[in-house]
Amino acid sequence: MFFTIMLMIFMNNFMGLFPYIFTGTSHLLITLPLALFLWLTYFIYGWTMNTYKMLAYLVPVGTPMMLMPFMVLIESISNFIRPITLSVRLMANMTAGHLLISLMSSTCEKLSFNYIMIVIMLQMLLMILELAVAIIQSYVFTTLMFLYYNEMN
Repeated sequence: MFFTIMLMIFMNNFMGLFPYIFTGTSHLLITLPLALFLWLTYFIYGWTMNTYKMLAYLVPVGTPMMLMPFMVLIESISNFIRPITLSVRLMANMTAGHLLISLMSSTCEKLSFNYIMIVIMLQMLLMILELAVAIIQSYVFTTLMFLYYNEMN
């Protein structure tokens, strides 16, 4: 299952490297529902199957009695923010590279031929970097989801 998610995210990121193709993962309406669905599924499964373990996870071992309510609040907020940070990380990293390529392309109109060739070479290097970012981001998303899944079990 995790390999399928990784492959789907990578292919979506990779397709965005081609001109005039929108990268779905650079939009929050794609990444947030994906992260929310997976995280919520693991969250509900963890609470229904391992309720005591999940309650114990909210209060670390050795926490003083006075800090326990505060620690439960902090751990709960930390748990609920996870899908948001996961989706925003993927969206921001995918958007940043495409924005940089677009900005470099828009400057070519006013440059001489020699400078245009330099910009094209830089864009080729940036495309290789974007391919690496596409691979890394799909790996990071999948790895973090897998870690969240293991934490719930």
